[in-house]
Amino acid sequence: MAREFTNVGVIGLGTMGAGIVEVFARNGIDVVAVEVDEAGVERGKGFLTKSTSRAVDRGKISQEAADALIGRVRFTADLGQLKDCQLVVEAVPENLELKEATFAKVDAIVGPDAVLATNTSSLPVTEIAVATANPKRVVGMHFFNPAPVLQFVEVIKTVITADDVFEDVKALAERLDKKPVVVGDKAGFIANALLFGYLNHAVSMYETKYASREDIDAAMRFGCGYPMGPLALMDLIGLDTAYEILDTMYKQGRDRLHAPSPIIKQMVSAGLKGRKTGHGFYSYAAPGSSQVVADAHTPSADVAAARATREVRTVGVVGSGTMATGIIEVFANAGLPVTFVARSQDKVDGVRAAIERSQAKAIERGKTTREDADALLARLTGATERTALADVDIVVEAIAEDLTLKQELFTDLDKICKPGAILATTTSSLPIVDCAKVTSRPEDVVGMHFFNPAQIMRLVEVVHTVSTADDVIATVQDLCATVGKQAVTCGDRSGFIVNALLFPYLNDAIKMFSSNYASADDIDTAMKTGCGLPMGPFELLDVVGLDVSLAIQRELYLEFREPGFAPAPLLEHLVTAGYLGRKTGRGFRTYA
Repeated sequence: MAREFTNVGVIGLGTMGAGIVEVFARNGIDVVAVEVDEAGVERGKGFLTKSTSRAVDRGKISQEAADALIGRVRFTADLGQLKDCQLVVEAVPENLELKEATFAKVDAIVGPDAVLATNTSSLPVTEIAVATANPKRVVGMHFFNPAPVLQFVEVIKTVITADDVFEDVKALAERLDKKPVVVGDKAGFIANALLFGYLNHAVSMYETKYASREDIDAAMRFGCGYPMGPLALMDLIGLDTAYEILDTMYKQGRDRLHAPSPIIKQMVSAGLKGRKTGHGFYSYAAPGSSQVVADAHTPSADVAAARATREVRTVGVVGSGTMATGIIEVFANAGLPVTFVARSQDKVDGVRAAIERSQAKAIERGKTTREDADALLARLTGATERTALADVDIVVEAIAEDLTLKQELFTDLDKICKPGAILATTTSSLPIVDCAKVTSRPEDVVGMHFFNPAQIMRLVEVVHTVSTADDVIATVQDLCATVGKQAVTCGDRSGFIVNALLFPYLNDAIKMFSSNYASADDIDTAMKTGCGLPMGPFELLDVVGLDVSLAIQRELYLEFREPGFAPAPLLEHLVTAGYLGRKTGRGFRTYA
């Protein structure tokens, strides 16, 4: 039977340490909260008071409960006050020497049965443990920030940790209403090992000026439903902390994807550490503030308004699948007349019927009226011949993801469409320049990558080739705004923004699973509850389709020749076996 901890200590009262103090005290546990000096103690008190006051204001707890919570905490700058604690959690800065020295001191203070836990997010727990006289009682207990809110806790068991110590800490995490996941002592554990490779890749994308900070962040928020964009998240974490985590993971695993992007170290050296200093990838109203303020890198609305654009009064769409149908409805819903072309009259009728069903549902839900739905349908013109697109201002192609088919279409559109008409492709992985080169007007060709379902997903990636004219880019950006979409702009590179950041992360998750480090369920739990993602990587892979995921990962590997982008062998084996995810009833999980 797991022991019940009633008196614990927490060393380090920064944002994370103070949050851990609050978690313990909120659950009726007495806490000795220790900082290095009185100034640190007062700062820690301030964090706790502010957090509990906010909880009271939001109706999460009563004032009486908040007072009782604070009453359970004894603040001190004296490590000696920890002598009677049954458990001590260390939350000092992410520096191995500092943690080792802290544990050596605490080891000599507490009783022989006390458990010592480190909140490190990346450093080797084993090395910290051997700094004590009794490394068997040392375990990792990695909370996530903000600790009072996020449910996930990684419990790290080293090769030395005693079984009863590990079981006691796991049981404590469950008592705190957390979701503990047990992992071995490997740099980054689950969440950070997957998260920071993705963050580092995003920083590299920004550093090479492939896309703006705003567009990178918007792409992941609107395209994947992430609570924060990667660069804003880096600012929240702190660039100095991120650098230390990446550096530690790289030194242990020698994976180039974890080698910190040079700009991170440069920014840290310049004091641009994120929110805590008031400047990072973004600028903030004050140190510690979450309010982003304009700076020299903020896009100018005046410049955007002054750009030359082309007039778009009519739209053409080629295709009759789910994506094409959604795009047609999006344009028509924004008041634009749409001519759509399908291969047969049956398919033309099918598109109209699908949009009629969609509008009927919208009427039932109060999203539109019968009059508006009828007006939308009146703006649709179906055809089976591409010549019907002769007079439209822009054609959006949404046919099968096959380069030969797309090139044949663009060759035809080049002959049919009027001069100045924009030719756009919704491809998610093929090179747009390969569509442009078969036309006599490569300057008019652009990527307009909608996300599925197009009627719901707000993101559109506007992808320009080396030939795309500036007014074409500006026109498509404005058109996205007209139809209620968030446009992000990037160059013609495999994966664009979203897939280039998403799929290497998914691939890393598969490698972690296939190495038997953690189960698919634990990895999904880690990324959903620890990082706030809407779906875990294996849930998402099964939804997307393992065949689709493999094809995208292969394209990324061929484009960048990055060893870490090579598709995980397990992914290839599952696809070969026909286990493609939900659509076949079996992928990483089996479905009824």
